[in-house]
Amino acid sequence: MSNKKNDRRTQILHALAQMLESSPGARITTAALAKQVGVSEAALYRHFPSKAKMFEGLIEFIEESLFTRINLIIQNESDVVVRVETILMLILGFAEQNPGMCRLLTADALAGETERLRVRIAQVFDRIETQLKQVIREADLKQGLRPAMGVTPSANFLVAIIEGKIRHYVRSEFKVKPMDVWQDQWSILAQNLMINR
Repeated sequence: MSNKKNDRRTQILHALAQMLESSPGARITTAALAKQVGVSEAALYRHFPSKAKMFEGLIEFIEESLFTRINLIIQNESDVVVRVETILMLILGFAEQNPGMCRLLTADALAGETERLRVRIAQVFDRIETQLKQVIREADLKQGLRPAMGVTPSANFLVAIIEGKIRHYVRSEFKVKPMDVWQDQWSILAQNLMINR
């Protein structure tokens, strides 16, 4: 029984992500979501007590997808610049493959929703920045490198770049992909990110 319930929850979250992608700028109503899933609104609420909890389910998916892989990158890659590049490519690639989630990452889909959801999204970017700080800080110990503009400004700058590329993706209604021209941009960034001690 619980498997069937989990399947329905997954189906609801998948439909919500699909609607976020296919209706850029539109507010998602539970009535429209119920119709998309093929159930009644009451059935939606049997699986999620509120629309906020549905959005939280998607935010949890984002967190799990990104941070599990970021931890693996940190464990498996020793070169600091490659580590940073791989983390940024992971985030941009995830965004590109999940356009609906980008509307959550930019908080575009959260207008009029509970403040708690916007705080959760802010925390996702804070966690990314913290991970980048940790990676950049280790450069000195492991490779005798230091960030050209300091640990905090460097991590903040990198987060601003990925956040800007995700926002651009949403603003272009998913036409300008986050990975477009990224290699050219990264090659300039990488040359200027770290300097020898």
